[in-house]
Amino acid sequence: GMENHFNIVIVYALMHLLLVQGARQGQDIKCGACRALVDEMEWAISQIDPKKMIQTGSFRINPDGSQSVREVPFSRSESHLLELMEEVCEKMNDYGERVDPATNRKTYVRHTSRDGTAMDLSDVAFDSRVSSSLKFACETIVEQHEDELIEFFEGR
Repeated sequence: GMENHFNIVIVYALMHLLLVQGARQGQDIKCGACRALVDEMEWAISQIDPKKMIQTGSFRINPDGSQSVREVPFSRSESHLLELMEEVCEKMNDYGERVDPATNRKTYVRHTSRDGTAMDLSDVAFDSRVSSSLKFACETIVEQHEDELIEFFEGR
């Protein structure tokens, strides 16, 4: 009767809540991995001398005697970006998870600074579950969006 119907409503409400929570956590991880990926790539690019150039294009001689070779900065060349993208997801091991107590949303932060200065990590959790989820999300982004990522970093 009535009681049974009420229980079903409660179960559905809980399932919905769990699904929404799960989807939100999935979003937080994807978003966090994407932000970390861009940040790590930009940092790695910034470590290369911007004056270092690489020749790209075709070395074939065109009918008019010219060559379509151009010089581009090595740091943002396709070959260098591909090389960085192969290693970038390993950097997810340097990240921990910070949960906002008010919204329960998660963000991901480096738990080691690049220059060795101490960081406030009082509210950051690091465990292998966090880094492996981030790493998996990062690898998925790199696999699915390789071309867009290269275009994005070449043009910055």
